[in-house]
Amino acid sequence: MAEKKKEDLMEKIVSLAKRRGFIFQSSEIYGGLNSCWDYGPVGIELKRNVKDAWWDFMVHRRDDVEGLDCSILMAPQVWEASGHLKNFTDPLVDCKECKKRWRQDKLEDPTKCPDCGGELTEARNFNLMFKTFMGPVEDSGAVIYMRPETAQGMFVNFKNVQISSRQKPPFGIAQMGKSFRNEITPGNFTFRTREFEQMEMEFFIPPEEDEKWYEYWKETRKNWYLMYGMREDHLRLREHEKSELAHYAKACADVEFLYPWGWDELEGIANRTNFDLNTHQEHSGKDLTYYNEQTKERYLPYVIEPAAGADRTTLAFLIDAYDEEVKENGETRVVLHFHPKLAPVKVAVFPLMKKDGLDELAHKIENDLRESFTTFYDQSGAIGRRYARQDEIGTPFCVTVDYDSKTEGTVTLRLRDSMEQKRVKIEDLEKVIREEIKNWKRV
Repeated sequence: MAEKKKEDLMEKIVSLAKRRGFIFQSSEIYGGLNSCWDYGPVGIELKRNVKDAWWDFMVHRRDDVEGLDCSILMAPQVWEASGHLKNFTDPLVDCKECKKRWRQDKLEDPTKCPDCGGELTEARNFNLMFKTFMGPVEDSGAVIYMRPETAQGMFVNFKNVQISSRQKPPFGIAQMGKSFRNEITPGNFTFRTREFEQMEMEFFIPPEEDEKWYEYWKETRKNWYLMYGMREDHLRLREHEKSELAHYAKACADVEFLYPWGWDELEGIANRTNFDLNTHQEHSGKDLTYYNEQTKERYLPYVIEPAAGADRTTLAFLIDAYDEEVKENGETRVVLHFHPKLAPVKVAVFPLMKKDGLDELAHKIENDLRESFTTFYDQSGAIGRRYARQDEIGTPFCVTVDYDSKTEGTVTLRLRDSMEQKRVKIEDLEKVIREEIKNWKRV
């Protein structure tokens, strides 16, 4: 019964996402492209807000992290040095009966097809990188790869950033951008896709400080989700077993989120030691060490890497915010309790009537607020229905302009989470909304 409820929740999330313009199936009019998704008018605002919140916290609020935007296409030697050509594989098996393909390490029974029960083939390594060609001739000398992660661009630019910014370890390089992985079994909506966006930071440190900074970034990154309203009982830190660790990692922990299908990775924090700088130094022949002028020591920094997916994080905030409330009249109110800073629309403005100058005044108020907030104007339908539409996209504040607004200069400000309504002077509206955002707490 519990599993059925979880499935129902995911179906509701997917349905709401399409109906309200969060996420659409890519190429839908042609039947859709598996594991590829398009963000609609509301969804792109939510995702941009998530990315902006991450960038603000990781870069703008710190003096020890620099930003970077690397090319998606990189020299093939990068992926040879990093180990991706050799190690970036999943064990692939095929069903001899229905011909479906599966990732063996994710199957409960590695010998039987989970769909038809047929016998599976022996596992073979399947490289997850997308391969293409650069230039007019498609031969082995023109092979190039779509990057499977943004991290390597930060490692190969370590010296460029360090020298140009005059940073000294400990310091970080942060980047957001597209990555591509030819996943065998993508799924769970936007959780696991073949094209996705990452939010990663490589924090370069003296080798002897690795454990201290590893613990610091584990707690710091978990607390970031709490800061933006995610429920504490939906989050946990899970340390990886030795058998789970990637070839480059000394230690790794996941910030896990309670998705409808169970606990799963939201963000990984890894101690990558000096593996990446060392291997790029060996393969390129370039000196990537850091010289400490005070101690007269030269060393290859260790790296702590917090790595999150923008799509996966956006999905988690969407799931966490979803709520159904039964009203006194028996109707169900669907509401998304986003942190106001993440909400796609901050303020919706409604005229009570489309006449007597109420619409003109409402338009003016909305235009004034637009300078400070993302706004939406709606004059269609009953006020209750307009509120409901905004609740379903998580708009925290609704402003209703009525006849008293013309005579008294006040409007009704309605709060999404409590549904409280209060009269506010038009000239005080922006100030009051800012205070509400500043003092917001998840109920």
